[in-house]
Amino acid sequence: QVQLVESGGGLVQPGGSLRLSCAASRSIFRLYAVGWYRQAPGKQREFVGTITSGGNTNYADSVKGRFTISRDNAKNTVYLQMYSLKPEDTAVYYCNQASNWGQGTQVTVSS
Repeated sequence: QVQLVESGGGLVQPGGSLRLSCAASRSIFRLYAVGWYRQAPGKQREFVGTITSGGNTNYADSVKGRFTISRDNAKNTVYLQMYSLKPEDTAVYYCNQASNWGQGTQVTVSS
């Protein structure tokens, strides 16, 4: 089993940027795809994007062009770079690999 730990969340103004990190406890992490999801208060968890082991990415339409996922396999870490943040991006963000989920990190976009 792989433990995942997200970090980098916080409070940011609309139009601002944040970079989230997802650090894994085992190097096997680098062999599989990783997904980012988010859950806003009162809403279901939704897909944000994924990155394959080879670095190919896929994004939800709501974040396409604003969010970028990358990975540093030497550090067993996947990143979610978020630009042009909107209030509707406010949520707890989670990373996922297979059946493994992190504890989430809160992102709040507000003036």
